[in-house]
Amino acid sequence: MERTGRSGKDQVNQAGVDGTEGGRRPTGVPATPAAAAAVGEVSQQRPEAEVVEAPTRRRFTAEYKLRILREADECVESGQLGALLRREGLYSSHLTTWRRQRDEGSLSALTPKKRGRKPKRADPLVRENQQLRHELQRLRDELKKSQTIIEVQKKLCELLGAPTETPDSSETDE
Repeated sequence: MERTGRSGKDQVNQAGVDGTEGGRRPTGVPATPAAAAAVGEVSQQRPEAEVVEAPTRRRFTAEYKLRILREADECVESGQLGALLRREGLYSSHLTTWRRQRDEGSLSALTPKKRGRKPKRADPLVRENQQLRHELQRLRDELKKSQTIIEVQKKLCELLGAPTETPDSSETDE
């Protein structure tokens, strides 16, 4: 190592020390392909890491939660609880949440809840209103068709010269 003095401070120039540059520790991986060729190593391609498209959310059954809570309650010595959490891959917040759920109401409170927006309650008046609106629209469409048919029949009678009778005039004649 060479020592050079700059600005009143001693700095170490480590270029070339142990085959590293900038004071890095040797990792066994050359910095560049040219350096690898100089050392005589064959360059190998790194395998592509598998990336999951969407992470899956862990779901815990009520029985599992109760078992873990029983085991956590049995931990009395220092470090046992931490070992349990590491072994199971859990966080202390899991235990806190599960204990609160257990205290609120046994097994049913420990079952996982459905995520997302909650469905609106079906109000019977709203449902009836929708049905009536649908029926009203259907009847309006039917009336429009009937009126169109009557108008076409009147025009056809006028073209053929046939007398048009209204339902009121035919009843009064008899």
